[in-house]
Amino acid sequence: MTASASPAQPLPRLVVFGEALTDFLHQGNGQWLARPGGACWNVARVAARLGVPTGYAGAISNDVFGDALFSDSQAAGLDLRFLQRVDRAPLLAMVTSTQPPHYFFVGDDSADLHFDVQALPAGWQAAVGVAHFGCISLAREPLGSRLVALAETLAAQGTRITFDPNWRVTMAAAHYAPLLRRMAAIASVIKVSDEDLHQLFPSHADPLSVLRALAPQADILLTLGAKGMVWVQRGHGDVRIAQEAFTVPVVDTVGCGDAAMGGWLASLLRSPDAAVQTHLRQAAASAALTASRAGAYAGTQAEVEALLQAHAAVPQSAV
Repeated sequence: MTASASPAQPLPRLVVFGEALTDFLHQGNGQWLARPGGACWNVARVAARLGVPTGYAGAISNDVFGDALFSDSQAAGLDLRFLQRVDRAPLLAMVTSTQPPHYFFVGDDSADLHFDVQALPAGWQAAVGVAHFGCISLAREPLGSRLVALAETLAAQGTRITFDPNWRVTMAAAHYAPLLRRMAAIASVIKVSDEDLHQLFPSHADPLSVLRALAPQADILLTLGAKGMVWVQRGHGDVRIAQEAFTVPVVDTVGCGDAAMGGWLASLLRSPDAAVQTHLRQAAASAALTASRAGAYAGTQAEVEALLQAHAAVPQSAV
């Protein structure tokens, strides 16, 4: 079942495909804290909260966990015509430790795997300008193969594809490697963290060069945690533009990478002709705002602009 919307409402130019799930965070003493989450859903929610019309295209369960995801999607302003609800179990991420990270997933036949592309609103493919894919949705079959095939179809029609591998333990399965290569070959932008690179290509001394070989056509947004981020622009010699992280009181770093991606996408769609540095500052500010709050906080554009004003002197530079 897909939620309805006003027929007069224009279809969004940004659609994010992938998982939405419930994080169960171990609190000690046998207590768990349940929070709506999922990397792709986080990206979509960030972009929507920043004022960019966004569709989150995924399937969630018809139960209390799905209700929470639906409610937060609605509150963020996501286009609910893209969100599907099915009578299947929820996808759960059991986070037994955050320092160091340790987790496992529960959901052998869960709602996310029953996402139906044919149920999306009529005309969406003609309207979409940017489609984002990533994380565990591409490692969970049969969903992963269907999403990669969809991404290839969209790329062939001229849609800009963005991709965040966002490494998780499920990606160690043999079937994921060819899907990673196919996504890398069609993406115009790949967002990846330095930690993800070493997990994705553990046997290589220079994993960035491996990714570059897989995706010579792509620009790469390389995030470096507290060290900021670097834009690696495709082309001979790979021009690199650095953006320092904004200094904020850090509560936790949950969702910072997703916020950076959502912030970058929102900036691109709002100001497509702006300089790369403009998009990088929006991405860095979005990530910093998330780090200053508990959980995967999605800030508003007003909050991001206030942070940008407070850090007007933070530089970018070619490296």
